[in-house]
Amino acid sequence: MSANIGFIGLGIMGRGMVHNLLKAKHNVTVWNRTAERMDEFTAAGADSATSPAAVAAQCDIIMICVSDTPDVEQVIAAKHGVLETISAGKLVIDHSTISPQTTRELAAILNAKGAHMLDAPISGGSEGAARGTLSIMVGGDPAQFERARPYLEAFGKTITYVGSQGAGQMVKLVNQILVVNTHMAVCEAFLFAQAGGLDLEQTLKAVEGGAAGSWMLSNRGSQVIVRDWRPGFTIDLQQKDLRLVLQAADQLGVPLISTSRVFNLYRTLQAQGLGDEGNHALIKALEKMTGIIVGTTPDAA
Repeated sequence: MSANIGFIGLGIMGRGMVHNLLKAKHNVTVWNRTAERMDEFTAAGADSATSPAAVAAQCDIIMICVSDTPDVEQVIAAKHGVLETISAGKLVIDHSTISPQTTRELAAILNAKGAHMLDAPISGGSEGAARGTLSIMVGGDPAQFERARPYLEAFGKTITYVGSQGAGQMVKLVNQILVVNTHMAVCEAFLFAQAGGLDLEQTLKAVEGGAAGSWMLSNRGSQVIVRDWRPGFTIDLQQKDLRLVLQAADQLGVPLISTSRVFNLYRTLQAQGLGDEGNHALIKALEKMTGIIVGTTPDAA
């Protein structure tokens, strides 16, 4: 029997995820802080709710995809939040990327009401959310993971149970370390190619199918060479994730030298007012230092 799904957060990722839930014929109720964003989903067959509490009252499984740790705390524990109406047996699935420690604390509060929680952050950009090909890393109770799997399959291609509560968030932070450092290598490589007078599109074709190939190279590198800064994931959101990475690394006593460098390069771009551009605009920090502008249609940015 299909569950009633609630979805809180209709931003750059949540939008595609909800459309895929609807395409899979699931019953979906949505809520978003900016109410107008709900209109396209109600037009596509979703119901709308007046608050997170209303979502939790109406739905068996409540999915959350919002920007940051305080946002998740607000929709769960603040006034008119999920905790006001959630009942025993219901399941909260948090797809946001937030503090692993806060995840465990929120899970304990929900557990005290007889409800369950999975931390299930996502990777794959807005493209993956739209195409239903996201990677989802899930922490929590294994039985609840199996309960959630049929619904996660609506927008996820690689769905992996990674351990107990909070493990999903920790694996997502591993993912973000790899993402930003991979893209730093892409940026340096294209800067080198531009300085050497190479055709960037042909260079990309030549290397992406070999050992140097990666998702970031193919998907974000192709945007860099035509100077398309539309975000699959913004600099501001990337920085939020890197703060979580560096905080966790500090707690663990782990040096993250390359990741710290990328964090500070992104900070220079935020200081220039570029925080809403795609995270692949990292290359602009290198361009600023070298005076070399990468791409087929150079601009002065």
